[in-house]
Amino acid sequence: MKHYLHTAEEVFADVKSSEAGITEAEAEKRLQENGKNKLEEGKKKTIFKRILEQLSDPMIIILIIAAGISAVTEWFEHGYFHFVFPTDTVIILVVVVINTILGVVQESKAEAAIEALQEMSAATSKVIRDGKLVSVKSEDLVIGDVIVLEAGDAVPADCRIFECASMKIEEAALTGESVPVDKLIDFLNGGDKGEVPLGDRKNMAYMGSTVVYGRGKAVVVATGMATEMGKIANAIAQAEESQTPLQIKLAQLSKILTKLVLGICVVLFAYQMVVAYVQTGAMPEITKILDSFMVAVSLAVAAIPEGLVAVVTIVLSIGVTNMSKKNAIIRKLTAVETLGCSQIICSDKTGTLTQNKMTVVDRFGDDEKLLATAMALCSDAELDDEGNVTGEPTEAALVAFALSRSINKNELKEKFPRVAEAPFDSDRKLMSTVNEIDGKKIVIVKGAVDMMEKRCVNGDFATAKIKNEEMSSSALRVLAVAYKEISELPTEIISENLENDLTFMGLVGMID
Repeated sequence: MKHYLHTAEEVFADVKSSEAGITEAEAEKRLQENGKNKLEEGKKKTIFKRILEQLSDPMIIILIIAAGISAVTEWFEHGYFHFVFPTDTVIILVVVVINTILGVVQESKAEAAIEALQEMSAATSKVIRDGKLVSVKSEDLVIGDVIVLEAGDAVPADCRIFECASMKIEEAALTGESVPVDKLIDFLNGGDKGEVPLGDRKNMAYMGSTVVYGRGKAVVVATGMATEMGKIANAIAQAEESQTPLQIKLAQLSKILTKLVLGICVVLFAYQMVVAYVQTGAMPEITKILDSFMVAVSLAVAAIPEGLVAVVTIVLSIGVTNMSKKNAIIRKLTAVETLGCSQIICSDKTGTLTQNKMTVVDRFGDDEKLLATAMALCSDAELDDEGNVTGEPTEAALVAFALSRSINKNELKEKFPRVAEAPFDSDRKLMSTVNEIDGKKIVIVKGAVDMMEKRCVNGDFATAKIKNEEMSSSALRVLAVAYKEISELPTEIISENLENDLTFMGLVGMID
């Protein structure tokens, strides 16, 4: 069933659920039937397999062959029945063992660190079960669960939205689109083909996306590998693992060394045979042939750089250690060199790479504290007890701006409660709230400067337009704020009844 093409009632019927959610017993039953709500992990490699992978490197194979040949050579040189400690052989094998141990240990440590991070970041979700709001592990979600989504929440599974209040979800991980998507609850029209592209399914919320604004409720319609993110994970799992630039270069070097070694053996052995034949006029004796072969093999082994593998491994280990100090976990040693070989870095379509963290860096207005207070009141970002701000990045920046001026959003909410609001709309580019301030009802409006100009009747907007151009030319995102006092709430709380006859207060400029 393509849930985005059907009404919420039809979706509930399909997943055998309701707005009150399912029972704990039913959830447990479905969990047993369908499994955990998590992406499948690849089979863990055994220690033996990791050792074999380390030994399968072309350079390592050459070293092992060289060690074997070196042992045979020393055996022939000193006679069959005289034991001589095979120094060269032992040195080569020690290099191989050290390289293998370093590689296996590093990969095991990286795996352990990743598993520890996964345990630490085990997500939970707010779910309605038995008609009550409870918190459960996201991996224990099942089809039919009703989840509550708020700003800052990660969407834990693929869901059909049935309740929505100005909710915006960032779906960059799935669609590549960095701008949050406005969500709705109505069913969509699939057209002649009965299909809607993933990025246009505005009544759906997908695993891997994040709620950045507003709130809503949704019913889970797919979990685990059946989600859209699961389909991507499955495609990645089937893709062949490519070699790093370093591995490619070492493989090329191994081929050259192999050809060089064989060439040395053949040329030197043939030369000695020819010289012996010219000197004696007959084929040399078997002992002479054997001696010539041993000399050729010895020179060939000497041509192999036994220390190269050890040097490469040690240098890569140092790189991995340095990266770990910067909180970067490298699973394979050879991967640490790949970034250094990068020639092209592709940015997003706006030409910028950002943290998606807005910060107020400029302002315009007569009273800075009044400006910060108004911006904080007319925003949905929240401030926790530790001083951290959660919510849509732009609004979070406004609350952080107020906090930097010793204005706490939580204290403002208690002192000046919100009694009504007209949520942000992408068409009018404004948001309005009505707050009780000192017994008066004050409408606070924030939004785009050009839209605000049409609604302000008081204030120095001429100077504000000049300041807006200055901020915009400095690559700042600019928001304006205005207010008015009303005697009573309008019968219908809509933007047309609130956003008019305003007094301009000021501007703030933010940078990402």
